[in-house]
Amino acid sequence: MKSFIKGVLFLLPSIVLFSVFLFYPMIRTIYLSFFLTKANGETTVFVGLDNYINIFTSPIFLQSIKSTFLFVLYTVPLTIIIGLFLAIIANEKVRGIGFFRTIYASTMGISVAAASVFWLYLFHPTIGFLNQIRKAFGLETIGWLTDPKWALIAIAVTTIWMNLGFTFLILLGGLQSIDSYLYESANIDGAGYFYKLRRITIPMLSPTLFFVITVTIINAFQTFGQIDILTQGGPQNTSNLLVYSIYREAFTNYKFGSASAQAIVLFIIILVMTILQFKLGERKVHYQ
Repeated sequence: MKSFIKGVLFLLPSIVLFSVFLFYPMIRTIYLSFFLTKANGETTVFVGLDNYINIFTSPIFLQSIKSTFLFVLYTVPLTIIIGLFLAIIANEKVRGIGFFRTIYASTMGISVAAASVFWLYLFHPTIGFLNQIRKAFGLETIGWLTDPKWALIAIAVTTIWMNLGFTFLILLGGLQSIDSYLYESANIDGAGYFYKLRRITIPMLSPTLFFVITVTIINAFQTFGQIDILTQGGPQNTSNLLVYSIYREAFTNYKFGSASAQAIVLFIIILVMTILQFKLGERKVHYQ
């Protein structure tokens, strides 16, 4: 009994923190999703599943789900591929490589707000650097943040750039943890660079890749800051991703019940995606 009490006391700080910042908000969100609320968040009428039915019959919410999955499809593969490419290059033992490692990882030190303002200038329709390049080649300018065809792509490009630092650093750490004797043995056998990459580097890096892919997917579903600064969910709701839709429903429309229902839907989507990742992706993970 004494050992049990000691164990509980050791866990008490974690239990309190999780209860205040995780369990209570989760339970409160589920509770609010079954009610209509006042502007101050106070519940008024119990409506059962009506909030869920309403959001799934709302064209705006359905568009936000579509845009969210497209955004994940745009950002996750490219972030992993580019990050892996940069990590493999930066893992080479050549003179001055430390400088490039610092440059590749530098986006980790830039806040979402600062990065978004930087890209806001690049995407500017008249003085933006990207449109200036198009003008130099005699091409028409693009409304990167105002054209429904390009807005989500522009947000995706911004997000990939912002997430590259973290992805690169984790993958580089994974590459440097691979035992060098594996490459030495392959060299003795006369294996080529791409054979070693396919047969040694990728399999031995698979635990790190599994972690990075899982985290990147979750982060993509939770994207908010760059959307709020660059497009505010427009144009025509093409960049109105789920998290921004929740924010707008709660703090612009003051419909906390509907926003809570959307938050539960987002939680279920992320949970299902994570479970699928563990069920399917972990089979291909090679642990040393």
